[in-house]
Amino acid sequence: MTVDIKTIAFLGFGEAAQAFVKGWGSDIVPVTRAFDIKTTSADTTIREAKNADYVAAGVTGAVSGQVALSGAELVFSLVTADQAALVARDAAASIEPGTFFFDCNSCAPGTKRRNAELIEASGGRYVDMAVMAPVYPKLHKTPILLSGPHAEAAKPVLEALGMEPGIAGETVGAGSAIKMVRSVMMKGLEALFAECVLAGRRAGVDETVLASLDKTYPGFDFMDKAAYMLERSMTHGIRRAAEMEEVALTVEELGLNNGMAKATVDWQRSIGELKLDAGDLGYRERADMILEAMAKK
Repeated sequence: MTVDIKTIAFLGFGEAAQAFVKGWGSDIVPVTRAFDIKTTSADTTIREAKNADYVAAGVTGAVSGQVALSGAELVFSLVTADQAALVARDAAASIEPGTFFFDCNSCAPGTKRRNAELIEASGGRYVDMAVMAPVYPKLHKTPILLSGPHAEAAKPVLEALGMEPGIAGETVGAGSAIKMVRSVMMKGLEALFAECVLAGRRAGVDETVLASLDKTYPGFDFMDKAAYMLERSMTHGIRRAAEMEEVALTVEELGLNNGMAKATVDWQRSIGELKLDAGDLGYRERADMILEAMAKK
């Protein structure tokens, strides 16, 4: 399929959006625009850092979402989960008829369905897009699942951009349900590691506990995983907390107890709000850094 896209727009230009652009390469489309709310921040450092991201990626920074959407055939919404509904509402006010709106945010199926109603009512073609793995190292080839009535039509368009989408179903929310339920385990593991390791460090038994777990589950390498899990929460805890709020909503909508998801929200947020640099450190150093910062709060 020949790519015949004049303009792509990003609403939100964080890690995932930058990874997609990097993977596509500079020649994939004539114009790629982006708007990120950080460019409206009162903090000069935050504004300048995001504008630098635009320059580094070779995209045109827009002064508003409306400007970014103008003339765009493809729109990728890649914001934090708690901002996804607001972005969909604002996009619905200016999206052009026939434009694909890829809602890539980590939201509950119910949230995605409400977003879809807004976009569809304005003539846009809403596609629920679930990003199923970290965007590094695979960039634009990171596994994604599409769902909704426009998923099949969108699939070859994304394939022409070098992406590798799968189809989860014709119902909006089908892909997100897979991602949300999976996150109960994936983000929950990070929270479990945090509680286990931090308690172990404070009690002075962390090495014994992790060694014991390695005997129970040979080959898992709990010390290495502990370092990785702590880094994820330290670096992305605030964003993960927002996603896990949507996971908790998903579980609740399914009529089940969502206590595990809610507890994960608490751990992810409490570590993320410390705003620590995980650096190239082992689990002990990262755990001690977290404990020290928590003690100062």
